[in-house]
Amino acid sequence: MLKLAHTAQLSAGELSAARTLLEGAFKDFDLAGWENTLGGMHALVFEADDLVGHSSLVQRRLLHGDRVLNTGYVEGVAVHAGHRRRGIASALMAEVEALLGGYEVGALSASTAGRPLYEGRGWQQWRGPTSALTPSGIQRTEDDDGAVYVFPGRAPLDLDGELTADWRAGDVW
Repeated sequence: MLKLAHTAQLSAGELSAARTLLEGAFKDFDLAGWENTLGGMHALVFEADDLVGHSSLVQRRLLHGDRVLNTGYVEGVAVHAGHRRRGIASALMAEVEALLGGYEVGALSASTAGRPLYEGRGWQQWRGPTSALTPSGIQRTEDDDGAVYVFPGRAPLDLDGELTADWRAGDVW
């Protein structure tokens, strides 16, 4: 069963199960990572009463050229190890992608393992430099170069240009 709901509509048990799933999927998943998945829409896949897949879409602002882009940012895409290769990740992405029409662009940071999924769904790798708008100004995020993907929407994009993320705790991308 697939469920689409805002963070505020999820029960404490569903939120706890989602956090546990994400902590199991990502070795470095921490409180800041968890908080970055909240405040938007979540797609959840259950098998019986067990949560086996999660993704969320949160609002962010990205700077590109002379524009501030209203961005739907995908967070926390994970499928329980025992349920992978069954189309669950594709179903999760289809749900969040359907919501991207409300944004100028979609964006996400992809793990090496996740890149084939995103590329197969039409996400495009950002080839240009990435940065973050930090409290001390714009700082390059070289470690994230090549890992950022965008889903073009209404805004024109130069994939070789600079892309700057708004500031937040934890991983900026």
